[in-house]
Amino acid sequence: MKDKFKLLDEKIAEAQLGGGEKRIEAQHQKGKLTARERIHFLLDEGSFEEIGMLVSHRSTNFGLEKNIILGDGVVTGYGTINGRLTYVFSQDFTVLGGSLAEAHAEKICKIMDMAMKNGAPVIGVNDSGGARIQEGVVSLAGYADIFYKNTLASGVIPQLSAIMGPCAGGAVYSPALTDFIMMVENTSYMFVTGPNVVKTVTHEEVSSEDLGGASAHSTKSGVTHLTYANEIECINGIKAMLSYIPQNCEEDAPCIPYEMSNEKREVLNSIIPENPNQPYDIKEVITGTVDSDSFYEIHKDFAENIVVGFARLAGKSIGIVANQPAFLAGVLDIKSSQKGARFVRFCDAFNIPLLVFEDVPGFLPGTDQEWNAIITNGAKLLYAFSEATVPRITVITRKAYGGAYDVMNSKHIGADMNFAWPSAEIAVMGAKGAAEIIFKKEITEATDSEAKWKEKEAEYAEMFANPYNAAARGYVDEVIKPEQTREKLIKAFKMLENKVAVLPKKKHGNIPL
Repeated sequence: MKDKFKLLDEKIAEAQLGGGEKRIEAQHQKGKLTARERIHFLLDEGSFEEIGMLVSHRSTNFGLEKNIILGDGVVTGYGTINGRLTYVFSQDFTVLGGSLAEAHAEKICKIMDMAMKNGAPVIGVNDSGGARIQEGVVSLAGYADIFYKNTLASGVIPQLSAIMGPCAGGAVYSPALTDFIMMVENTSYMFVTGPNVVKTVTHEEVSSEDLGGASAHSTKSGVTHLTYANEIECINGIKAMLSYIPQNCEEDAPCIPYEMSNEKREVLNSIIPENPNQPYDIKEVITGTVDSDSFYEIHKDFAENIVVGFARLAGKSIGIVANQPAFLAGVLDIKSSQKGARFVRFCDAFNIPLLVFEDVPGFLPGTDQEWNAIITNGAKLLYAFSEATVPRITVITRKAYGGAYDVMNSKHIGADMNFAWPSAEIAVMGAKGAAEIIFKKEITEATDSEAKWKEKEAEYAEMFANPYNAAARGYVDEVIKPEQTREKLIKAFKMLENKVAVLPKKKHGNIPL
């Protein structure tokens, strides 16, 4: 029996060594942790239970039978993060470059199945050279199996992807199907076709970093939601995000104990400038309203004219969508509509109430927007809000013009409560443009057309550039002082805790993709 114990110990030691000490050292020299080190820092101390440690590939093609390493390039298992059950797989670049094939894929699929059955998040740590060429179509089948599991799990359990090395070719579509993607600056990259192929086909010369690095995907494509300077910061970011998210679609959003006191926030009274054309930072409104230091922004560097993220209000997790007047005046465009829609749908899938801060002058005009389908993309945000059944509250801080007013969680598309500050302007368009259209004849015929225009602009503004007409119609439930916002929101969300929405029977809707 002792010999059998010894054999087991040897097998475990062999599996834990991965591709060997030299390759582990090479990983460290690149500024990267190993697959096991990543799991060690991610999960609670001593909580990790590995599954499939002794799995190996079965291929004998191209000499692979001489290169059998236990684990087959991916570490899989479960543990806890802050005491909550979490499943994880971490690709091991020291083993055959972390390449994916039959056994490797089977281990990942097994973990995803267990996560769905037990209703817990799954975190994938990607660090792979791609498909294992020696196994041919079996590798491609493995990717497709994972894609299918990602799709089945979507909206059932949270799925997070941490890119901590290369992720190229077909491998990128698994993270793309998950809820959030994190990348590490300078050591991770994602692209469908690499720099060499790009150069051959399009004659463009570009580095891996410029083509698909963390900066490119956080600012240009919007593929990644969060970027970090190093892997430890990325791991801590994952832990922070999970603190706002329920374990699965049948649980409520997390909350922490909170005792009510004086909830007035007088700082909010002085944020909106007297000049309606002067910008301000909507993040000041957000941080001034939610619990202290609780705002966790998502997609910070992409489509900055809209701000999305998680926060806590009286200890309870909420999702926030807000127009940003400090960037492009807060207009809605293609990218901001996509960004907002994706976040709204995630919150709705996982029972996270939505809070909207609205200051939107409309949709961005121009041929670039029209030719690239602002109509379809704007409709994505409209659709996402309209189908959301979680508690939904809107606060109109200033401008709410045109169709954008409707899209930003208006009463007309199912918002539960709508508040407006006295500075709110709810109208078809701005007073200056409206006056030019309505009073065109009078302005043209006037001796001093400029003065007449300003007179009519003031007349229109007095009549429509305020929240009171909307309140008279019931489109705004209450006009409140900014300092009252936090208190009103806490009470409103408390009132909406047991909201039940009855939807028409259907297989699923057809969102304008």
